Amino acid sequence: MKFFKKSDIIILIIIVMSTLFWIIYNFASSKQSAKAEIYYYSELAETIDLTAGVEKTFSIPQNSHVIFHLYKDGTICFEESNCPDKVCVHAGKLHRVGEMAACLPNGIVLKIVPEKEHSADDLDMIIGK
Repeated sequence: MKFFKKSDIIILIIIVMSTLFWIIYNFASSKQSAKAEIYYYSELAETIDLTAGVEKTFSIPQNSHVIFHLYKDGTICFEESNCPDKVCVHAGKLHRVGEMAACLPNGIVLKIVPEKEHSADDLDMIIGK
């Protein structure tokens, strides 16, 4: 009786490789110092330093109905919003480079970017055929 087929071994290799890449990505992204950028209708409204160790609740001047919370551990989240579906609030705490959350009815995007390597010339998104 045969326990493994050839396709089972291939699937097992794919699972092991993807788990390995996920662990490497998490380890590499946790070492980077990061900052949060808050965009209001595609314009940078505010930049928040996540390494300061400060806890505060704030909003941006362009829309005071959306409230953010910055935690001492370097995480940030949407705390409250006046949008109907509250997807932004349910996005949770963000802290790794590359994570983002958006409140589309209010036109606000919260992105976590590298502290030193990000520039205005970097690509935000690639759209292709």
